[in-house]
Amino acid sequence: MREQLMQTTEATEVKVEAKLIPIYIMGKKYEVPETLTIMKAMEYSGFKFIRGCGCRGGICGACGTVYRLPGDYHIRVGLACQTVVVPDMYLTQIPFYPANRAVYDMETALPELAEVQKKYPELFRCVACNACTKVCPMDVPVLDYISAIKQGDFKKAMELSFDCIQCGLCATRCMAEMAQYHIAQMVRRLYGAKLAPQPKHAAEMVDDIKGGKYTDMLGDLKSKSLDELKKLYTERESEPHMSPEDWKPQDTSCL
Repeated sequence: MREQLMQTTEATEVKVEAKLIPIYIMGKKYEVPETLTIMKAMEYSGFKFIRGCGCRGGICGACGTVYRLPGDYHIRVGLACQTVVVPDMYLTQIPFYPANRAVYDMETALPELAEVQKKYPELFRCVACNACTKVCPMDVPVLDYISAIKQGDFKKAMELSFDCIQCGLCATRCMAEMAQYHIAQMVRRLYGAKLAPQPKHAAEMVDDIKGGKYTDMLGDLKSKSLDELKKLYTERESEPHMSPEDWKPQDTSCL
């Protein structure tokens, strides 16, 4: 069986033939086009996303999905907005996981291992089973950054955990019952705020803001009508897709 799907672009409307395949969503069988992602297949099947769809671009981690394939004992994971359906996949979404998230004051928190351990004592219950790394849909070396945190190496932990999208799937598999992604987030915040070298241009920008460089400019924008703002936005000079790192617009008065 094949289905005619309508794909609309700015210029034209194109019909594409797609074969229908069976998948199982939370226990119920559906026939969906084989070219769709899990998220689009669920919408095709009649699901309406109220929560759990997020960015739709593989960034926010809101659509963590667990699935199995026929004849395979492995539990597989992926993001519903990125993973393409395959025949007879049996899936369920995990839009939220009740993981511990500590409360702390960034002004007074110290960038030290003892501070993290005080807020997340379960950190040292890690048995290095590596299930967290295996379940990560972004291939983040979760165990490695947890080990770096335990050694007090916040810089290494920050670098290893940088691609974490906070989906929480690592916490679902953890024998120590910790929320690795929340622990890493605290470490990245402490490192960025109190350990990382402060960039010169950021301090200069703060001084410009405090000195009132943009006050008149913002006041002028706030006085314009909606149509005037739309015109300014559509006529602005946009950064080219293949621009060099040092690209700047011709008009730099707003920088």
